[in-house]
Amino acid sequence: MNDQKPAAPVLGGGGFLRVRLDVSYDGGPFSGWALQPGRRTVQGVLEEALHLLVRRPIRVTVAGRTDAGVHARGQVVHLDLTEAEWQGLPRGHELDPAVAMLRRIRGALSRILGDLTGAVEVHRISLAPEGFDARFSALWRRYSYRIADGPALWDPLERYFTLWHKNPLDVVLLNEGSSKLLGLQNFLSFCKPREGATTIRELQRFEFARGEDGVIVATVQADAFCHNMVRALIGSALYVGEGVEEPGWLHERLLAKKRDAKSVLAAPHPLVLEEVAYPSDDELLARAELTRARREH
Repeated sequence: MNDQKPAAPVLGGGGFLRVRLDVSYDGGPFSGWALQPGRRTVQGVLEEALHLLVRRPIRVTVAGRTDAGVHARGQVVHLDLTEAEWQGLPRGHELDPAVAMLRRIRGALSRILGDLTGAVEVHRISLAPEGFDARFSALWRRYSYRIADGPALWDPLERYFTLWHKNPLDVVLLNEGSSKLLGLQNFLSFCKPREGATTIRELQRFEFARGEDGVIVATVQADAFCHNMVRALIGSALYVGEGVEEPGWLHERLLAKKRDAKSVLAAPHPLVLEEVAYPSDDELLARAELTRARREH
């Protein structure tokens, strides 16, 4: 929790205050981020907790929707509250609204999650600067993916967030292949397209490094990701790392702009949304407007 003096309230459209939540979660028990009828999702339990607090339905906007089983350390969410809802405590209470809201939402999440308490954690609540949009103001999202390539590296204590890959992988080949995908490209071959949505993205980082423990960690960063994109990139790269395909094959797949039998998704459980980056406060609105314009074309 940041101990700095809270920003003065910024009234948005309709007199609402925009509130930012910094959230992490274990994606294992959930059917992904987004609401789904009859299924437990991260968005669902978070909105249920907020409903308990403010006594009306709340809809949140997220920086990046994650698939079933995918985790997050650095997810960002926004919602809009009235000033009365933000203050929300008896007059004279000594807590600042952000501290009070953080305590209350943690309590509400614990009641809703029961035995899964701790699977979703709100680390920080703050009033957002003017123009902030968790989704459209973001500059980039960064994911990590852990791979243990061989039984000697399979640690049972890390099995819920590490891919146990049977065959050894060559990190040099992985990086040679992945580097050919960087830049502004059409990633149709590595996405599950959504109706009316573009598959053009700027891939800024796609690299692999073997740690001192022998486990390979992939880093994937882009301005945004289309559906299944990170898992498809990792799944295809594994063919190259094993030596089944040449490094240039990944670029050939990109140029083909099609999904076929070799469009394989890597398992979701090792994937973690690590960080979402935003511009300076005075550039938030311009960034959001630019992103919306790009998504519409």
